[in-house]
Amino acid sequence: MTTSRRLVSGTTLFLLILMGGRVLTAQDAANGSAQTDGVTKGPVTVEKPDPLKRPLTDKERREQQKNLKVELKGVYKKWVDEDVRWIITDQELQAFRSLSNDEERDQFIENFWLRRNPNPDSPENEFREEHYARIAYANDHFAAGKPGWRTDRGHIYIAYGKADSIDSHPSGGSYERPIEEGGGNTSTFPFEIWHYRYLEGIGDNVDIEFVDTCMCGDYHMTIDRSEKDALKHVPGAGQTLYEQQGQSKQADRFSGGGLEQLGAGPLSSQNQSKQFDRLDRFAKLMAPPEIKFKDLESFMTTSKILTGPPFLFDVRTDYVKVTNDTILVPVTLQIKNGDITFTNKDGVAMGTVNILGRVSNLNHKAIQTFEDTVSVQVPSELLARKRADQSVYWKSLPLRPGLYKIDIVIKDVNNPDHIGRWQRSLNVPAYDDDRLASSSLILASSMERVPSKDIGAGNFIIGDTHITPRVPTGLGVPVTFHRAQNLNFWMQIYNLGIDEKSKQNGATIEYQILDVGTNKSILTTQELTSKTNPNADQVTIEKSLPLASLQPGKYQINIKVNDGITKQQIAESAPFIVD
Repeated sequence: MTTSRRLVSGTTLFLLILMGGRVLTAQDAANGSAQTDGVTKGPVTVEKPDPLKRPLTDKERREQQKNLKVELKGVYKKWVDEDVRWIITDQELQAFRSLSNDEERDQFIENFWLRRNPNPDSPENEFREEHYARIAYANDHFAAGKPGWRTDRGHIYIAYGKADSIDSHPSGGSYERPIEEGGGNTSTFPFEIWHYRYLEGIGDNVDIEFVDTCMCGDYHMTIDRSEKDALKHVPGAGQTLYEQQGQSKQADRFSGGGLEQLGAGPLSSQNQSKQFDRLDRFAKLMAPPEIKFKDLESFMTTSKILTGPPFLFDVRTDYVKVTNDTILVPVTLQIKNGDITFTNKDGVAMGTVNILGRVSNLNHKAIQTFEDTVSVQVPSELLARKRADQSVYWKSLPLRPGLYKIDIVIKDVNNPDHIGRWQRSLNVPAYDDDRLASSSLILASSMERVPSKDIGAGNFIIGDTHITPRVPTGLGVPVTFHRAQNLNFWMQIYNLGIDEKSKQNGATIEYQILDVGTNKSILTTQELTSKTNPNADQVTIEKSLPLASLQPGKYQINIKVNDGITKQQIAESAPFIVD
C-alpha cells in the first residue's frame, strides 16, 4: 500500500489520499470517515502497512523500471525473438532491451541494418533483403512441427546461407561408415551433412551434421557423428570394423567419455585430439556474428561529422581469377597531390597520408584489413609542379566469390582534421568451370614485364606483368590519356573450350576502338587464340596502342571473344578520353 498526501492552501483545499487504490477527496477527510468495500468507518487513522503492499525501496523501484524496459511487445518482440534472433549480438540485444520508447527502438533497428549494409550509398539494403529471403526459405523447407527459422537447419541457413553441397539421407537406412567413424556397416536415422568450402571467421571445409532421431522431420545439429547410428544401442548390431575383428567391444563405445561414441578404430587417436576443435567450431557456428570496431575505424562505422574539409580521393577495383575459390581483387587509390598538406624541412617538402581499409561480409565480419602510409617527397622548389600530379596506392586482396562491403578511410597526417572516406559494395564474381568468362578490362598508365623473381608478388603486379591502372575521377567518368601516350589494356579470358581431338582451343578475339562522338569504328582487328596460346584454356591479353593518330575526344575500346569450341561469347568494354 502506498499513501500520498498533499496539502494546498487557498479557498479550495484538496487532500488526496490514495488508499487501497481509491482516491479520497478533502470532503471525505472533512467528514472524518473513509469508505472501503462499501463499509463506512470512523475517523481516518494510519493503518499498519500491509507487508504484501509495502512501499518499494529505491533499489526495487529501479529494478521495476528496468523490467518495464525489458518487456517488449508486438512488432519489437517479434523483431528480437524471430527476425534477428540468429544474427543479433549479445551487446546489441542488451542495448535494445534498455530502450524506453518506440522511437528509440525504431532508430535502433534502422541503425542495426545500416551497419550491415554492404553498400551504404544504395537505398536498398542487400543484407536485409537476403536475410529475410533466407528466413522465408527456412520456413518453406525446414518446418517440422515448428517454424523453419526455429530449427537448427533454419538457424544455420539464415546465418550462413546455402551450403556448397549437401549429403542427404532422408530415409536413413543402410550406411557404410567411413573409416574415420570406425568403418563397418550399420543402419541410420535420417541425416544430412552440409558442406561449406569456407565460412568467414570459422574456417575451410566446414561440415555440419544434422540428425533426425525422432523420425519427425526435425533435424538437430550434432557434433557426435555416432548419433545417427540407429543400431548403436542394439547388442551385436551395426558393428564397427574393430568390433568385427574382435579388437574392441560395442560397450567400449560408451566408456571413456568424450564427445563422440564412435568406438575404437584406426583413427581413434585423431578423433580424440580433434574434440576441442569440434567444440570450438560448434560454439562459433551457434554464436551470433560479432561486430567489432576499433577506435581508428570510427569514421568507417559511424556517421561522424567531419570537422575539416573532406579529403577527396578516387578508387578503382578489379577482379582477376586465381582459382575457382580465390579471386584477386586489386584496389587502386588515387590521391591528388594538391589535396595533401606538405611540410618543408631542409629543402624537402613532405606529405604523408595514412590509409586504413577493411573488407567485411554481409554479417559485418571483417574479412580483410589493411593499413599503409603513402609518402610524397620532393625538393621544395619543385613542389608547385608536383602538386599537379597524382599519387597512386595499390593493394591486392584475395577474396572468395560473394558480396562484400569495402570501407577505406584516409588521413592527412600534417592536417589531422583532413579526413576522407569511401564505401562501396564488392560483388566478387564466381568463375564456373563450364562458363566462358573474363577478368576486369584494365586500362593502364604503364604495363611491363617483371623479372621472374617478382612474378605474382609486389605492388601493381598481376602474374608476370607490372600494371598501373588508370583510376577514373568519378562514377561513370572515363579515364584520360594524352595523345603522346599509349593506350595500355590488360584482360584475361577463362574457361576456353579445348577440342578433344586436336587438344587445342579455337576462340577468336576481336578488338575495336569506337569513336563515341560519331559512333564510328576507328580500328577493328582480330586474332585467333590457336595462334597465340593454342593449348591453354586461359589466355592473357596485353596490348599497347599508340594514340598519336587519334583526335581529341571520347572513345571506347570493345573486346569480343567468340569461343568456337563451346559456342559461347563474351564482351568487355571501357571508355576513355584522348586530350
